[in-house]
Amino acid sequence: MPDVHSLVNEFVVKLKKRKVEGSKACAKLTAELLRSFISQQRLPQRNESGALIEAVKSVGEELVAANPVELAVGNVVRRVLHIICEENLSLTTAAVGGLSLSAESDDEDDAHDDYPALSAIMVAAAARSALRPPSLQTLLEDVPNTIAVPHTSSSGGDSEGKSKSADKNSVTRKLKHNVIEAVNELIQEISTCHEQIAEQAVEHIHQNEVIMTLGSSRTVTEFLCAAKEKKRSFRVFVAEGAPRYQGHALAKELATRGIQTTVITDSAVFAMISRVNMVIVGAHAVMANGGVMAPVGLNMVALAAQRHAIPFVVLAGIHKLCPLYPHKPEVLLNELKSPSELLDFGEFSDCLDFGSGTGSPLLDVVNPAFDYVPPNLVSLFITDIGGHNPSYMHQLMAEYYSVDDLVVRGKSAS
Repeated sequence: MPDVHSLVNEFVVKLKKRKVEGSKACAKLTAELLRSFISQQRLPQRNESGALIEAVKSVGEELVAANPVELAVGNVVRRVLHIICEENLSLTTAAVGGLSLSAESDDEDDAHDDYPALSAIMVAAAARSALRPPSLQTLLEDVPNTIAVPHTSSSGGDSEGKSKSADKNSVTRKLKHNVIEAVNELIQEISTCHEQIAEQAVEHIHQNEVIMTLGSSRTVTEFLCAAKEKKRSFRVFVAEGAPRYQGHALAKELATRGIQTTVITDSAVFAMISRVNMVIVGAHAVMANGGVMAPVGLNMVALAAQRHAIPFVVLAGIHKLCPLYPHKPEVLLNELKSPSELLDFGEFSDCLDFGSGTGSPLLDVVNPAFDYVPPNLVSLFITDIGGHNPSYMHQLMAEYYSVDDLVVRGKSAS
């Protein structure tokens, strides 16, 4: 296999130079890189899960710092850290459960009375509680605070020591294998998220509806085309999404696949939205409060939809769920693109020069890449595991990320 450190450095350079863009591409490449990294790690005999977590965190910090705006990179790193914790706890549960059974059978009278063996069910409950954030439900659950390993008799100490050592080596080998298998499932989940979301299209798009979207999104494209394949007849208004005008490419794709499409300017959204039954858009990231980081211009569409009481539906894969809040100052959520997308430098070069001794150009060009849509403007999230209300996003993220991994330490959290 190629040297994993060279792969990490190569991917970091691509992120810094913006050669890899888009949530799905960044998420999939990050998961594949972490899979290669984990497969080449040599874990110590003691605390192998802790060593693996620290190694993945160090790589994750480097990847996040390379391009903090691509929040999917940090999301995948946190998912992998959560996978390591889950697999380690699962192996620990199985090991303690096996020791419980042997302790009960060998020392049923003395050892069981002095050191009650912890059942596998109680260990599993403790493991689940450790992975979940604190809540009223976890506080009320009857789970022991500490997990005590059952005591066994001292007879046959040499054979028991060898057996324990063999079991530990087996657990170490199993940990890497199980983590790699789970990361493979994560890669498959990221690859098929569009198909999983598109399967739900027929439940939300009905006959003779008018739908509005902005810009271009592969998830939205597959979602609309899946409804067309189910014999739904509808019309789509596509706002062109200046300054990149990605809506033109989406409109061409929809028309090619037999969907009636109308292209409108971004400034015509409020004028045309009264004819619309539903707004369906993609997302760059979904924040912990249910807010959405989306291509620039979508907040305007969301406000217009709210004004006319039109459902605003966001399509997003699970890898886009970011367990951070948009108000944190260390979270970089936006970036400014090149002014050349808005103005031709040759025509406006005189205005862009530094003049009048002020130390700043007479004409300033701002070209942000993303908008923030607050959760009160979102009607529904459709993910690859179903539809959810914005208020449920925080609980949904708690199932995919560990509490200790909500912030990947580095130059910038994302």
